[in-house]
Formats: sequence, C-alpha cells, structure tokens
Amino acid sequence: MHLLLLTALAIIFLWDGYFFINYIISLFRNYVTTDRIPRVSIIIPAYNEGGRCKRAIEAALTQEYPDFEVIFVDDGSEDNTYDVASSIKDPRFRVFRIEHGGKAKALNFGLSRATGEIIVTTDADSVLERNAVRELVRRFYSEDVLGVGGQVRIFGNSFLERVQDVEHLRIATFRRAKELEDLSVAPGPISAFRKDALERIGGFVEDRVEDYATTKAIKNFGKVVYAPKARVWTEMPKDIRTLWYQRKRWFLGDLKNIGGGFTKEWGFLLLGDFIALLDVVVPVFLPFFGYWEAFALWWGFEAFTMLIPVLVEGGRLLTALVFPVYLWFWAGFYLVLHLYGYFRLILGKL
Repeated sequence: MHLLLLTALAIIFLWDGYFFINYIISLFRNYVTTDRIPRVSIIIPAYNEGGRCKRAIEAALTQEYPDFEVIFVDDGSEDNTYDVASSIKDPRFRVFRIEHGGKAKALNFGLSRATGEIIVTTDADSVLERNAVRELVRRFYSEDVLGVGGQVRIFGNSFLERVQDVEHLRIATFRRAKELEDLSVAPGPISAFRKDALERIGGFVEDRVEDYATTKAIKNFGKVVYAPKARVWTEMPKDIRTLWYQRKRWFLGDLKNIGGGFTKEWGFLLLGDFIALLDVVVPVFLPFFGYWEAFALWWGFEAFTMLIPVLVEGGRLLTALVFPVYLWFWAGFYLVLHLYGYFRLILGKL
C-alpha cells in the first residue's frame, strides 16, 4: 500500500506539475496581437433576465472600444426583460423581441441584424470588463484566426460560487498553458467570431452546448485562440442541484461533440478522469494510513501551483491556501458526472 500510494501521489504531481510549468512558461511568452480596429457587434441574448440584464447592457455599452454596437435579443421572455432593455437609450443600442426558440436562435437573429465585422457574444447575466472587447479583437492577428474566447470568472461569496470561480481560474491556467493558440471552446459569456466565418457555417450551431458546437464547426475553416486578458464576470448556480443539472447538460452535450481541441479529446478526458480518481482517493488514504508528511506535501504542492495563477489572473490569497479542498470537491463531482455520462453514452441515451 505504501508504494501504491506514493506512486499515485507522484502521478498527481507529474500531471499538475506539467500544466503548472507550461503555465509559467506561457507568462513569459508574448502572444501575437493586432492593432486593427474593425467594427464590432455585441450580441446579448436573453430569456427571463429582467432582474439582471440592465447591468449586462450597461457593461457592454461602456466598453473601451471606439466602434461598436450592442444588439439585445429578447428570446420571448415571460417577465419584464424587454421593458427593462427598452428603457435604456443609446444610439449604439438596439433591442429586438422574437418568439422563444432558444439561445442559438436568438444569437442568429442578432447576427442577421449585425453590422460589425466581428461578432462578440455575452450573456444577460454577465458583466464584461471594460477592456474585454478590445482584448478579444486584438487576438484576431491574422486572417486564419476566425474566433477568440476570453476568461470567465464567477460572481458571489457562497462556498458553491467560490468553488466555481476557482474552477474557472483553473481553466484559465490550462488555457494559457495549452490552448493559447488552439482553444477548445470559445465560451458563450465571452467569445468573438468573424461574421463571415459564422455565416459560412450557417450561423451559431443549435445545440445544447452551442458555444462548443459553434467553436468546433468554426475550427474546420480556421483557428480559434485564447485572449487571457479579456474577462467577463457571470453568475452560476447557487445550489448543488442546479449545478448538477447545468453540468450534466454541458457534459452530455460535450460527449456528442467530442473532439476539436486539447481538452476536448477522448485521450485527455479519460486520463483526466483517472487523475480525478487519484485526487479523490489519495488525500483520504494518506492520513488514513498515517502518511501525514506525504499529505502535507500534497497540500503544499497543490496550494503552491494555485498561488501564482491567483496572483496573475486575480483572486483571493485564501483561494490558493485552501485550493486542495476545492480540488477534492471538483474531482469527486466530475468523476461521478463523467461516469453517469459514459453510462448514458453506452445506453445510447445522449
């Protein structure tokens, strides 16, 4: 058991250390940007977001970018979303209301009305940082770059909200480390595409994970890259039941669209599940069998590998210190979720 546990611990260190070293290396790399300022259309689809859409619109309208418009598409809301959006007056802002048909249909309606060369998408419960559009556009450095994704961060102070922010902070480190020039998914709350590329694939793909499906389709014709300094703050589930249903929808959608980037390939997925199993078991077994020094080494290593991303990307110092707790939570959560997804896949019920 002693040798087995130490071997498992070494595998964890090698896996996490590999990404951490690549992340550190990426910080000293000057990624390619452009100074072009093409016209941008920011599309905000919304369904029953009357209580939150105003701040999303205001954040879009206060972008530090010289030439843009904001298109708000109310997807047949049953609350006051349309009235709230319509109360905002700005010559760069247009509001439309369509019959409820889902997010992709709302995005495609906005696309049909857009005048920009670059289409930026965000959500009605999300707040773009003031330089987000500028940082997205700067990454369209060549004609073969057809899409750009930014960094997602999470509002809130509850444990579940903080643990989701830590998850996205960890995702940001992976994307800097391995996906700077080949992004697996341009996330819905902060993505940008060339309008002609979207038109070439028939618009945003109608799928339960429209951002991933659209990114994958776009990559058949060019590159999708990552913009580390383009950031959006969004809301996520506040209870475990809602979190489960959200991530189940995402993962089952991912399984239908597997492929299209480093973190969206079968090899990475299955190896990641093996590491997740070790992340769940090893921290429990080490103290159980009295290996307290090895447990302290694991805790210190995981906290240290999170410290620099916290300092660079923005976050609480406490996040790094207690990161092993968050890591253990997500390892167990995703291990259960993925086993459920594989079972559904085998039964042909995706």
